[in-house]
Amino acid sequence: MPRFSVIVPCFKVQGFLRECLDSVLEQSFHNIELIAVDDCSPDGCGAILDEYAARDPRVKVLHLPENVGLGRARNAGLPHATGEYLLFLDSDDTLTPGALRAMADRLEETGDPDVLVFDYARTYWWGGTRRNVLAHVLTEAGDGTFTAAEHPEILDLLMVVWNKVYRREFVELNGFRFPPGYYEDTPWTFPVMLSAGRIAALDRICLNYRQRRQGNILSTTSRKHFDVHDQYARVFAYVDDHPELWSWRPYLHRKMGEHCLDILAKPDRLPPGDRAEFFRRTAEMFRRHRPANARVDGEVALLTGSYPAYVVRRQSGRAGRELGRRGLQVRRAVAGRAKRGWSGLHSQLPLDPHLAVYSAFSHLGVLGDPAAVYHKAREIAPHIRGVWVVRDEEQAAQLPPDVEHVLLDTPRCHAVAARAKFFVSNANWPATVPKRPGSVDIHTHQGTPLKYMGADLLGKPGARHGVDVPFLLRRADRWDYSLVANRHSELVWERAYPCHFTSVRTGSPRNDVLVDPAEDAGAAFRFRYGIPDDHRVVLYAPTRRDYCRGGHVDRVDLARFAADLGEGSTLVVRLHPTLATGPARGMGLAELHRRGVVVDATDEPQVEEVMLASDVLVTDYSALMFDYANLDRPIVVHADDWDAYTASRGAYLDITAEAPGHVSRSYRELAWLFTSGSWRDEESARLRAQFRARFCEFDDGRAAERVVRTLLLGESVPGPDAARVPGPAAGHDLLAAT
Repeated sequence: MPRFSVIVPCFKVQGFLRECLDSVLEQSFHNIELIAVDDCSPDGCGAILDEYAARDPRVKVLHLPENVGLGRARNAGLPHATGEYLLFLDSDDTLTPGALRAMADRLEETGDPDVLVFDYARTYWWGGTRRNVLAHVLTEAGDGTFTAAEHPEILDLLMVVWNKVYRREFVELNGFRFPPGYYEDTPWTFPVMLSAGRIAALDRICLNYRQRRQGNILSTTSRKHFDVHDQYARVFAYVDDHPELWSWRPYLHRKMGEHCLDILAKPDRLPPGDRAEFFRRTAEMFRRHRPANARVDGEVALLTGSYPAYVVRRQSGRAGRELGRRGLQVRRAVAGRAKRGWSGLHSQLPLDPHLAVYSAFSHLGVLGDPAAVYHKAREIAPHIRGVWVVRDEEQAAQLPPDVEHVLLDTPRCHAVAARAKFFVSNANWPATVPKRPGSVDIHTHQGTPLKYMGADLLGKPGARHGVDVPFLLRRADRWDYSLVANRHSELVWERAYPCHFTSVRTGSPRNDVLVDPAEDAGAAFRFRYGIPDDHRVVLYAPTRRDYCRGGHVDRVDLARFAADLGEGSTLVVRLHPTLATGPARGMGLAELHRRGVVVDATDEPQVEEVMLASDVLVTDYSALMFDYANLDRPIVVHADDWDAYTASRGAYLDITAEAPGHVSRSYRELAWLFTSGSWRDEESARLRAQFRARFCEFDDGRAAERVVRTLLLGESVPGPDAARVPGPAAGHDLLAAT
């Protein structure tokens, strides 16, 4: 019999789920079973759970046919538990190393009590950690066991289910179950703690309680917060049925009042029109369950009065602080009113359902995924007017003459943005481009992520130098849809950008031209640079380095590499875009290009054309490899500084172990791969096939069409994973919910 049955309900947590499961399965204490309940999650949770179950016999997976909510998902796991103790772990939280061993030792030391209460720490999305401020309650509980009556301070701890383990026989004997709705922990925790004959405490942080950037479900504005009344009604009903617990009525009466007033005091919990009703229902329950001769003082005394009196009391306490805030707000409003006046005027007009605004690479022109969507929209949805936002007149001069555009942060830009129904971009919009309710923001990203991005940069101070991550995430809050080309990207984006968006498995629109290229694709590039038709074109595309100033390191002697490739080969070099205007080209690349030793394609606006013109890609850690794999042409990974790169920037996978082709660790190995012909051998093809299956899974040549028809036109279009491409009804309902 397992010592612990760990029950993990899962719903829309695919970005955190692996970390949660690993924290359990990698514990030093192995005598456990993990019961994972897929609560009909619409994302990849079910597949992740099945993957873990296939490789670890301790994992049992239940797939529920419909979504039932957190409490009932826990209930679904209970009949399958065979362990001596139950631990309910939320799927975005994690156990600390050694936690289960510490619990097991404490249980043995205290003679298997009914409940063991342990400590936790809040872990914040920005990297901070804060221990439970009431940890002293566990210290003061002593070495033995106790009841709630003997140590009532134990009830001051957060009344949640996940900071305790429960003896299964005790739970089954009393028939404890979770009800539906919000605050489902309340009618479980109070009856359990009050009924337990023996409670023990463990003064050790055993769980990391993840504080999501935008809060948990209880932080949302909803009438579901009215559920708290039903949950306390269940608590009072339980106590009424157990005479031995009647002495707890005054305590529970006050606790209910404090809890409900705490909900009411938070301005973002209840819709404004529902606050008075919530107060009245709380006051009614407070009167109905008030024990005879119970003292009513302090904050809960507000429940004996009227709602207007409550409002006056709350407002008077905040009056001084508000006066100071308002002064600052007025000054800021005056300063910004003139700038926003033009867009404010247009924001009074209805959204234009036939207007889409595009931007790529921070307003550099018609490029990347947004360009592919734009061109496809002109083809199959010509009634949707597309307007590009460009940085300045220099960028505008490079646009084709038939492309409508506006300059960033101009009155015309504000006017267009204020009316636009759709926004399509691969970089975050600045704060000066407003997003009105009802508009749709489609974020395409800039490729499959290998290196750390977004919130994950908080643990890499060198990589995030000059990057305001909180501001970056506030800009990402406007996303409604996030396009992904593979499941890897979906998981990474949902973790790196903890915002309320919907991942859509469309594929990458810019890669449509790479999936089934024409025979003469890339010929124009070769012609412009005078590359003979019979030459083998080797594309070298290094990425930037965060561990050195300027981001550029000469990892390869370009002249030597070009010479070692031999006659009949042309070396084409494309630097990372952030290095295009730096010193990297002046350190030899520009001169080699002038002399005809190599071709410098760094300034080529369409990287897809450069890839199409090449026969093989040599890169280190550039995300370009994920796109290039669609061509099914050889790829060589030159990883001579992989350890330094990952230490400074971080990586989501070990590209040296999961490479799309051969890996070289030195220049000598790189040169040998080409002189020996190994760069295109059978092993290279096998590795590439595995890589393509994983990272090109949604790229089928129809990504741009899928985006236009599904997200702009609201049609239902089959895709590489149709179940994850929202149709018109699902998409707009989900958008409204965000």
